[in-house]
Amino acid sequence: MTDLSVSSGVFRSLQTLDVKRIANFSVKELRPVLPCLVRMSLISPVDVTKKCTENKKEILTVLSGIEMVNSIVALLSIDFHALEIEVKKEQQLRQKGGSVQSDGLLVQSIQNGLAMEFERSDPTRRLRLVLSEILYIASQVQEEQQQQRNILDTYVKHSDLFENIVYIPEICDVLNIALSELPALLSPVDIAETLLHMKYGPDIICWIVANSPDVFWEVCKSLVANSDKMEDENNGGRIRIEALTKLCRMCPSMALAVRSKCVELCRMPALAITLTLDPTIPVPGLDSSIRDAVAFVSSLLLGSDQQVRNWFSGFIRGRQKRNREANSSLQALRDELLNYLNTIVSESESLSESCVVQASSLLRLYCALRGIAGIKLQEEEISLLVKLVTSRPPATPAGVRFVSLGLCMLIACPSLITNHEANCIQWVQWLASEEAYLESSSGVTSSFGEMLLLMAIHFHSNQLSAIIELVCSTLGMKVPIRHNTMTRMKHVFTHDIFTEQVVTAHAVKVPVTLNLNANISGFLPVHCIHQLLKSRAFTKYKVPIKDWIYRQLCSSIPPLHPVLPALVEVYVNSILMPVGKFSIESTNQPIMEDEIRAIFSNSLIKKNHGNRDTKKSLTPQLLMLYYLLHYEDVRLSSAAQPTRHRVKAYSQEFLSELPIKYLLQQAQKDQASYSGIFSSLLRLLATHFPHLCLVDDWMERQSHSIGMLYAGGPDEKHLTLTEENIEHGLSMMTVCPSHTGQVLGNLLDLPPSDLWEFAPVIMKHFRQALDQSVPRYIQGNFIFSAENDNLNI
Repeated sequence: MTDLSVSSGVFRSLQTLDVKRIANFSVKELRPVLPCLVRMSLISPVDVTKKCTENKKEILTVLSGIEMVNSIVALLSIDFHALEIEVKKEQQLRQKGGSVQSDGLLVQSIQNGLAMEFERSDPTRRLRLVLSEILYIASQVQEEQQQQRNILDTYVKHSDLFENIVYIPEICDVLNIALSELPALLSPVDIAETLLHMKYGPDIICWIVANSPDVFWEVCKSLVANSDKMEDENNGGRIRIEALTKLCRMCPSMALAVRSKCVELCRMPALAITLTLDPTIPVPGLDSSIRDAVAFVSSLLLGSDQQVRNWFSGFIRGRQKRNREANSSLQALRDELLNYLNTIVSESESLSESCVVQASSLLRLYCALRGIAGIKLQEEEISLLVKLVTSRPPATPAGVRFVSLGLCMLIACPSLITNHEANCIQWVQWLASEEAYLESSSGVTSSFGEMLLLMAIHFHSNQLSAIIELVCSTLGMKVPIRHNTMTRMKHVFTHDIFTEQVVTAHAVKVPVTLNLNANISGFLPVHCIHQLLKSRAFTKYKVPIKDWIYRQLCSSIPPLHPVLPALVEVYVNSILMPVGKFSIESTNQPIMEDEIRAIFSNSLIKKNHGNRDTKKSLTPQLLMLYYLLHYEDVRLSSAAQPTRHRVKAYSQEFLSELPIKYLLQQAQKDQASYSGIFSSLLRLLATHFPHLCLVDDWMERQSHSIGMLYAGGPDEKHLTLTEENIEHGLSMMTVCPSHTGQVLGNLLDLPPSDLWEFAPVIMKHFRQALDQSVPRYIQGNFIFSAENDNLNI
């Protein structure tokens, strides 16, 4: 059979005009582009440089030994001006509906059939025969499209001339010469659309584009854009896919651009898959087409473009419903993925380090195919997926990520457990026993150990929606999961692996997260404790949790982790609000006053500390303040309810020792780090300490008071503040107010944290400041100093 394919090397050489390389190809390889080479050698060029002349001579040397060049040269001797007029009349005639083949003006009479007439005719008549047939078939296609008739069965039009492969090379020569000489009447894009309805249309299109490399992208773009949105691999769609595939094999460097155009226009998904899996089309940066297929299909289903996701998932669903042909692009994709899956899954139970990342990508892809595209997994796929999921990766961050994905996939795809339940249960039990080792060896802050614990907590409290949200968050996609499909996995977690008492006892032994902040992602111990507090598991099994919460609050840094305020709230509720049969004696214990003082004594008493340490200590102080305010709020709200045990109340004297206003001012200055707690603190402060929420107190104060006007001189303005200097200055407020004003002015210049150590001295003279003989500006500055000292006056 005659090979009509065009060599990619020939096309590339002609595209870059590499004449030396063209001379090295055989006559058979050069046959498709002979019309272009003949025109290059005979037509006078615009470029008359020496290099152009040498290239022309070299092309003539190549063509001199090829016999069929003579027939192409004869085509160039036709009177194209007269032919152009006749072709224009033919086009006008064919635009009228109902025309038949014999109505043509280019060919008046055909006695022995079109094919025989073509063989016996001279070059001029051959050109007329080919153009007449092309225009007639184009009119047929246009008429059927206008009448919106179903043309699937008659997509390929009958033509004696174009159905004989012997004549195809000469027909291509005629078409290429006609397109070159009649550019105003014949467009490569329109001719390509018409040729799709002929038997050897894809090959003829490749020959046309090979002779005019500059129209490659224009033709490909038109073929993609003119296809149906969900054009399947039926008669017409298959021919269009074949044409574009051959064009991309002819120019592999443009294959990815054509695929991107399919995605951009949401057209021809089968072509996108075909180009992805084609081994003759190399992908830069990847050693195999299947790895590109995993990345490409994942980008379609998991990308941010909802329209592309719906388009591709709709194609997969449609292909499954209509037919399951062995030669379909979807089945080819599944076969390649299955082979890749089989390659990754080794005979041993352990997964090699080099395959962990690829295995994780493959798991997410199968989850997307199942959950988003609705593909039905076959038994062979299920068996290999279960083997991959239950493999044991190395203790690395990638390995931790892999087992997290595997655990979530068992819940998202319940069909994996149906026939392989024993293996899945054994693997989950292995996770529960090895999670501490894997977490410590991998060096990750959050691991699947916390996720296992969190899942067990949700299963025990029957919060299946929370588990679905957890699974979707881990997989990075929204997949539909029915509650009834999680029954078996719930039984495994709650009865075979994690009983509620085991979960509760294990949770308090988990170390707190050091330097916990909002930048740490994943599932952490604090999530598990939060859920157990909500379900009152610690109260039920009388497991003390106060020390763990205290340590975690002390180990927090900015920016504030969003779960910490909620943790404080449920902890306070578990202390003050017993539920059901649990009495107040069995509730959690509140934090002691000495423990709270220890947090505030770290940074406010010390004068010389860095700004970074101040910010670190501020977070636990704000959380402890929120605990105290929320505790008092809940205690007072539930005071009317009868209790069998006296509830602990924090005294007003103890609360007055805390720098409440200072902490709130610092949180206000850094709301980006404390946005999750600032509004709640402000609400509680306005409720229980309204005297600290006066409008004047929150306005920006001037750094210098009126008393600074009485400063004696520049040397006195910057006094070294000690307890003795302050004691002496404040004691003279009735005798020498100007000296007292100088001391107060210097106190106002200090930051509140440095002013705190002088609080006892300032408060010692509080009664003296109220004396009627003290000037008002001294009284005002004294009150400002006390407020900056956060003395809660």
